[in-house]
Amino acid sequence: MVFEKEFREAVINLSIKEKDKLLLRLLKRDIPLANQLYFELVSTQTVEERREELEELVVKRVAAMSRHSSSIQDLLVKTRSLSGDITEQVKITKDKFGEVSLNLLMLNEILKSNTPKISLFSRGKPQKFAVYVIARAFKLLVLIRSMHEDYLVDFKPDLERLGTFISQNDLLNKTALHHGLELNWLIDGEIPENIKERQDSLRKKGFLK
Repeated sequence: MVFEKEFREAVINLSIKEKDKLLLRLLKRDIPLANQLYFELVSTQTVEERREELEELVVKRVAAMSRHSSSIQDLLVKTRSLSGDITEQVKITKDKFGEVSLNLLMLNEILKSNTPKISLFSRGKPQKFAVYVIARAFKLLVLIRSMHEDYLVDFKPDLERLGTFISQNDLLNKTALHHGLELNWLIDGEIPENIKERQDSLRKKGFLK
């Protein structure tokens, strides 16, 4: 939304007391912004401490999801919910490293517990889940490529693990091939410089979604 110059000036010229009241009213309606400001202004936790807490939560949530998911749709819904929690934390802490590391952890934990049975669910469509995994893996490669090259060393073990999990499952392997994800990008950490352009091109053609 673009505000007119006159409106911006009117807001700027409000008294401090009026601005304070407005800010508190707005924060009650925008919980993510309130959480972000709380973290920046009040919380004594560091970004790394918040990341470590969520790492533990991811492992526990995935274990519970894997035990109690009755169908592939159920597992996908729970996976998306967990991914949303990671996204919310990234918005609060602006932790770009954590955005990659936590999503890698989530995918690896899910595939570790569920790869053997992904194609065996009696209800649902495993293909939709497989596309989600491949699309997320592709996105993580794009994010890593946009960061300083030194970070690739930190992510390599988890990338290799993810690539190995995908390669060991026939459905995931075929889905990766169909959607343009080359597993050597994960297993060997060989991320092409034009990975973002490739992603954009594939999505325009209807892939990765």
